[in-house]
Amino acid sequence: MKPACRIILVTFAGLYLLALALFAIGTLGLFGSERGPLAAIFLVPLGLPWNLFLDVFPDPAVPWIAAGTPLLNLLLLGGACHYVRRRTG
Repeated sequence: MKPACRIILVTFAGLYLLALALFAIGTLGLFGSERGPLAAIFLVPLGLPWNLFLDVFPDPAVPWIAAGTPLLNLLLLGGACHYVRRRTG
C-alpha cells in the first residue's frame, strides 16, 4: 500500500504543477500566448470539491483562490499517506 500511495501523491503533485504552469501561462500571457478565460480549466477538477465554495469570495480573488484549492487536496492526500504509513508500520 505504501508505494501506491506515494505514486498517487507524486502523480497528483505533478499534475497540479503542470496545471498551475498552464494557468500562469494562460492568465499572464507568457511565451507570447494569448490571455484566455479558460486558463484554469485543468485546475478545476484537481480542486474539487473545494472550488464549489468559491462563491463567498470577491470576484477578483476567485481565480487565485481556485489555483490554490488543489493544494488542499494535495495536503489531504499527504496526510492520508502519512496515516497509512504509520498504521501499517
